[in-house]
Amino acid sequence: MLQTELIASSKWGNEQDWTELAARAANAGIAASSHADLLSRNFEMELSVKLSDNAEVHALNKAYRGKDKPTNVLSFPQIQPDLLEALANTDDGEALLGDIILAYETCREEAAAKEISFSDHVAHLIVHGSLHLLGYDHENEIDAGMMENCEISALATLGIASPYAGQT
Repeated sequence: MLQTELIASSKWGNEQDWTELAARAANAGIAASSHADLLSRNFEMELSVKLSDNAEVHALNKAYRGKDKPTNVLSFPQIQPDLLEALANTDDGEALLGDIILAYETCREEAAAKEISFSDHVAHLIVHGSLHLLGYDHENEIDAGMMENCEISALATLGIASPYAGQT
């Protein structure tokens, strides 16, 4: 079972139940991955989602990735990908999967530029971030294709169209 903790700045408003969206998107991302069995294990996994702003994400991106600019989403895994399959009951019955942080302004601008709903774009980015927590990446064409296929599958379960449709 996956528990999702959400922290949202006031910029995000209440146009959407962000807690519910984050939980559904994170669960969908994990369910669409090669680690879907983690959702049925006999312990609770937890991940946190922070809905923040460009300033905070910019600082984190610079500090941890050496990139001096904001980005839409950052993920900070707490479990090495090669240890995910070996997870067993922890002492307290929980395992912290990691943290995801999104930048309001960047996410809002991207959704507007793509002419898609803000909440659908945020759901996609939480799916994307969840996959990063599981060790998925998009540094090369093969890995990107695998990650995109997981994203497409996860988003379909949420009723969201593929963000990659029409791309070549």
